[in-house]
Amino acid sequence: MGTSSAALANAAPQPQLGTFSRIVGVFFDPKGTFKDIAATPTWIVPVILLLLLSTIACVALNQRMDWRGYVSQQIEKSPQAANLSPEQKEQRIEGGAKMAPIFAYIFGIPVAVLAVLVVAAVMLGAYNLFAGAGASFSQAMGIISHVFMTSILSTAIFLLVLFIKPVGTFDLDNPVATNLGVLVPEDAAKWLLSLGKSIDIFSFWMLILIAVGFAAVNPRKLKFGKSFAIALGVWAVYVLVKVTGVWIFS
Repeated sequence: MGTSSAALANAAPQPQLGTFSRIVGVFFDPKGTFKDIAATPTWIVPVILLLLLSTIACVALNQRMDWRGYVSQQIEKSPQAANLSPEQKEQRIEGGAKMAPIFAYIFGIPVAVLAVLVVAAVMLGAYNLFAGAGASFSQAMGIISHVFMTSILSTAIFLLVLFIKPVGTFDLDNPVATNLGVLVPEDAAKWLLSLGKSIDIFSFWMLILIAVGFAAVNPRKLKFGKSFAIALGVWAVYVLVKVTGVWIFS
């Protein structure tokens, strides 16, 4: 009995990388890192780090953002602006400026963690349905939470731009500007602007990492090319739904 227990213990997969090494490995050795994550999934530390990054970003945003000016711009852009009296506009601007910092914390801090949960669930379903990957939810959470570690770089860029630009000039609608949205004229159709913003360097980087991650779950059945096609397909459906929604309601 003792020999059998020892054999089972030796046969069980053991993590080769520590928590910090996995986070660093996402940037410098994604294939080896996700192989280790697929064998022994962990996701608590990346999720905590995402919460920390979101909190830092929200605190900095509320310190540097001209919420009154931003709310005023959004009201002027809305179709209802023409039907509002100056007094009504002022009331909405004052109310929006007071609530905006609160909403920044309420919605801004948990958004990354909620995104991890949603993306993990959707990708888990897609890979198991279309590729028979046989992935577990813990593996999906481990992969996606580490994919979102790219937020370390995007948050750093966000903070850099936020503090370099003068107060009141920060573009909250496209803060990092690593997408084709910067090439779309301001007076272009809203659906076209939404499409441009979706074609983003960080989005494609994350798609590549997702493909690497899920390919590591079942390397015999799922090669990188097929894995990337699934990730890209899911992303394309999301972008189509989002852009269509903007087109319908704009």
